[in-house]
Amino acid sequence: MLGSTHGTLTTDSRRARAIACGERSGPAVHGRPAQVGDLDVSGRPLHAEVPDLDRFFRPHSVAVIGASDAEGRPNSGITRQLADWAQRVGARLHPVHPSRPAVFGVPCVPSVADLPERVDLAVVLVGDPLPVVEELAEAEARFAVVFASGFAETGPAGEEAQRRLAAAVERSGLRLLGPNTNLNAFERFRDDLEGPAIALITQSGHQGRPVFALQELGIRLSHWAPTGNEADLETADFLSYFAEQPEVGAIACYLEGLKDGRSFLLAADRAARRGVPVVAVKVGRTETGARTAASHTGKLTGADAVVDAAFRQFGVIRVDGLDELQDTAALLARAHPPRADGVVVYSISGGTGAHVADLATEAGLRLPVLSEARQAELHQWIPEYLSVANPVDNGGHPVGDERGRKIIDTLLDDPEVGVLICPITGPFPPLSDRLVRDLADAAERTDKLVCVVWGSPVGTEPAYREVLLGSSRVATFRTVGNCLTAVRAHLAHHRFTTGYRSPFDEAPRTPSPSYRKAQALLRPGQQLSEHAAKQLLRAYGIRVPREQLVTSAAAAVRAAGLVGYPVVMKASGARIAHKTELGLVKIGLTSASQVRDAYRELTDIARYEGVPLDGVLVCQMVEQGVEMVVGVTQDELFGPTVTVGLGGVLVEVLRDTVVGVPPFGEEQARDMLAGLRGRALLDGVRGRPPADRDALVEVVLRVQRMALELGDRLAELDINPLMVLPQGQGAVALDALAVCG
Repeated sequence: MLGSTHGTLTTDSRRARAIACGERSGPAVHGRPAQVGDLDVSGRPLHAEVPDLDRFFRPHSVAVIGASDAEGRPNSGITRQLADWAQRVGARLHPVHPSRPAVFGVPCVPSVADLPERVDLAVVLVGDPLPVVEELAEAEARFAVVFASGFAETGPAGEEAQRRLAAAVERSGLRLLGPNTNLNAFERFRDDLEGPAIALITQSGHQGRPVFALQELGIRLSHWAPTGNEADLETADFLSYFAEQPEVGAIACYLEGLKDGRSFLLAADRAARRGVPVVAVKVGRTETGARTAASHTGKLTGADAVVDAAFRQFGVIRVDGLDELQDTAALLARAHPPRADGVVVYSISGGTGAHVADLATEAGLRLPVLSEARQAELHQWIPEYLSVANPVDNGGHPVGDERGRKIIDTLLDDPEVGVLICPITGPFPPLSDRLVRDLADAAERTDKLVCVVWGSPVGTEPAYREVLLGSSRVATFRTVGNCLTAVRAHLAHHRFTTGYRSPFDEAPRTPSPSYRKAQALLRPGQQLSEHAAKQLLRAYGIRVPREQLVTSAAAAVRAAGLVGYPVVMKASGARIAHKTELGLVKIGLTSASQVRDAYRELTDIARYEGVPLDGVLVCQMVEQGVEMVVGVTQDELFGPTVTVGLGGVLVEVLRDTVVGVPPFGEEQARDMLAGLRGRALLDGVRGRPPADRDALVEVVLRVQRMALELGDRLAELDINPLMVLPQGQGAVALDALAVCG
């Protein structure tokens, strides 16, 4: 799922939302839309600034530094392409070369300082671009493109060179694309195609070629941003800009890395606000770099899980292959908003229909059973022995009359049907030709989505090349898998953006009273004892069991009487990560003698293991509930992240967790719970009562508030187990580990 529609807040929702904003009760105070310049509680922006890139894509003047027309030189081909592009966009071209009077017949100037006007765009073709960039800054050029490689992609020396380049750009006010980029922004885009366009962002030019080639299938492209090493302009800048362009119907991205996670989320948020779909291939499914990883959460939360969470929360549609990127972006750019989410499968073969229906159901699409009245209507033209419940088997599309078109119109007229999928496994003229023509004609009269899967491996048939690709209303695919991926993304995108409420609009802008209490508890660079970690939880209103920290056996007995038998006893110290493995937990103690013995045993084990203690905790024993884990880790791109999942001693075996990237609201917190494989445990199984989901959501939102306010001063937090009690009874943090940054 990409997300869920945000509807009217219930009473419980208002309570949880208020908690996320640091209140005890009442409506949220931070509900106004974020404006440019607004900052959250940690001083980070809440709204994406949109760079003015108009003069980059359609400059009035272009300078080519290092221009050449010498035969066989790489710069000559680049100069020729730029000259042709400048002519197409109506820009004045200024070649720059120290010894050439002219390049391709256009007069040259010897240096940047000799340019006759302030240029909108300078393309730098020299090996050492830093001096040229500084000269362009003095000349007040607006944009520069640096093609040269040998920067951050090559290692430490290249990284340092890129830092110097980025610093020069930051001082200048010039905006720079690259280094290590290419000519993709200056390709020849077809101007004879109509309809909403795809804007393309790639960090590898070659990987964008399949999407660019969609023009040959009649699908319009408007822009291509090859971001390269992103020393200055980054993916987020182009994403924000493209989301504002009226001709852009979808944005397709090929991403190898993100320069700044927060900037990307703000840009994705802008696209979601405007209803512009973003489809992305994100490679590099590796673990985040160094972590303290003392907590369970730190071991469970990998970089790719965080990317998935961030994309899901802000409606970015993640696909795996370039073919999926092509097909999904093309469908989302051109399809009307769905009238219904039901899918009907129509085929000329019962086997094909059943196969596609199985795959569609597994993909999460809804295939409604057509009503008896609708089936009776279809049986006017389809033999009674064929199934028309959905999938619909016509036994062979009628060729000689209008029956075939009537079948298709009847399916599209069904109010539960928003998408018709017709798989054609191979050409079978004249049947397949007439079927394709009827589908294309029907698509012209409906605002519902008509998808055809043309399964022929040849792809040269007139029915495909002329009729299907010639139709602006039929979505044509070559594989069933890509079709279902695109349809699922189309339906999910519109569910997500309908009534979209930006999490940034509800992010806290000022510290809560809890933050001031928590500051006094932090110990920079240290791990807190369980006792201290629980004090941190208490500061944020998270319930912990009745307990006392004691330093003698006699005090332990007195504490047990106050807490109430049975009790749990645990060693508490800043250097203890996982007490169970060391035998530093004793449960179910019911008498004073057991408490005295447990105290001596715990302290003896700690002494033997060389683990210093700040005391022994005597705790209330809480048994009935569902054990969950809630934690915080720091991601190198996105900052603090919140994890929730099934907890207990088997947490790392089960690995059933979901990640959230703050800020997120109550609906997204509930979506996190819905993404757990073991979510049924919260509903009650084997006669156990349902767990208090509202209390669990409340804890997740309070932990998020803590993560936002404390930032990197809280390196890790692990609440495990969080015992979620039966419905209406709350949740209790039985154990906690915190590492300060």
